[in-house]
Amino acid sequence: MKTKLSTLAVSITLALSGLAFVGSAAAEEGKMVGPITKITLAGDGKSATAVLKDTKAGTPVTITITDDLTLDKFKDKRIVEGDEIRARFEKDGKNTAKSFKKTAGC
Repeated sequence: MKTKLSTLAVSITLALSGLAFVGSAAAEEGKMVGPITKITLAGDGKSATAVLKDTKAGTPVTITITDDLTLDKFKDKRIVEGDEIRARFEKDGKNTAKSFKKTAGC
């Protein structure tokens, strides 16, 4: 009886600690719409940072872009400073872009 009770207690403790870890490991997602105020391409061409002005709060937000499609649009000047962008990003300290598109398309 004591063995079953202690096994049950250990199982519950492990389950609860596992749930706590999963909840804290999930990154928070940010969304915003705003004009680009600055674009900086990395020297190797494999990443870029874009500063967007949040239309709601009016504060600048720096987003790191690593996907090839968006980087090509920066290089081809299809996305330039002043364009209004709809962005989704992970708030992971670097604000890594998940989606980075013009509001009018492109």
